Amino acid sequence: MRIIAGEKRGCRLSAPKGYDTRPTLDRVKESLFGILQFEIAGKRVLDLFAGSGGLGLEALSRYADFAVFCDSSRESIATVRENIKKLGYEDRCEVYHCDWEKAVSDMAAKGERFDIAFLDPPYGADIAAKAAERLYQLNLLNPGFIIAIEHDSGLPPELSDNFNVYDRRNYGELAAISFIRGKA
Repeated sequence: MRIIAGEKRGCRLSAPKGYDTRPTLDRVKESLFGILQFEIAGKRVLDLFAGSGGLGLEALSRYADFAVFCDSSRESIATVRENIKKLGYEDRCEVYHCDWEKAVSDMAAKGERFDIAFLDPPYGADIAAKAAERLYQLNLLNPGFIIAIEHDSGLPPELSDNFNVYDRRNYGELAAISFIRGKA
């Protein structure tokens, strides 16, 4: 795993060991950020279900202002912190080591707001739509927000009427990304 573009292009990232995390493949990440390339600079991003933190860190390398990372795995959070330190982004990040529901509740209580949210929950957990809805309900999303949900290509998230899927890309039989905006 590596940073693909921006100020930290080519820097290698650590990944948690084992089978509990599934880092986004470089080709999928390259496509994702190709689609979002003009949306990132100056924005606040949320990397929910962060794993290694690769999506949020890629956004920071591409000049996002700030990134918040959340994961419930101790090993994942240790890896996120290691990668943040390796890239020198300690002053542009916040890390939550807890369940995603507690994290978003805590963020709402602090008045956090995000322009872009990356949701990459474990496939089959069926929580992506619930997480997106919770971000919306808690007013954590700025006007014009984008949510990118990585999911099994055969099982796109069933989203409420609050959202509009404006693009969906399949990457083979296993991975897909749905790009979502709020309805105006």
